[in-house]
Amino acid sequence: MTRAPQRPVRLAAPRDAQALAALHARAFDHPWLVTAIADLLAGEGVIGLMAEDSTGPLGFVLARVVAGEAEILTIAVDPNHRRSGLGQALLAAASDLATQQGGEALFLEVSVDNQAALALYEKAGFVRVGLRRGYYTGADGRTVDALVLRRNLNKPL
Repeated sequence: MTRAPQRPVRLAAPRDAQALAALHARAFDHPWLVTAIADLLAGEGVIGLMAEDSTGPLGFVLARVVAGEAEILTIAVDPNHRRSGLGQALLAAASDLATQQGGEALFLEVSVDNQAALALYEKAGFVRVGLRRGYYTGADGRTVDALVLRRNLNKPL
């Protein structure tokens, strides 16, 4: 485990898409394409935040705020920097920015077998509000259910 980066979380821009896609590929079995990340970062109501050091991005979060609801689209932390507090810092920063943009509730989906992410979200005050059967495809090709989680944004992390 490494310590969280000393640099603050900053806004991500479409020009960061290549580096963020490379990080997403290190973090997940089914990474997002550079074009998908760039398109999201250029989109209205989308929040992109990243933490980096001199080697590049260590973690990032993409969220969207629409009509009072916010959704975490993806959150990725470099495998070498997990359990460092970086995911929590990114989640808190995205929550704060979503609140500033009028979000009242924050939603996300998480794999039922991602214990580390579930612990992070539970610590952040998320509660289960739904289940999406077969939402994810694992590295072995099997489908995995996703929990739908919600957190009121008027409560501090």
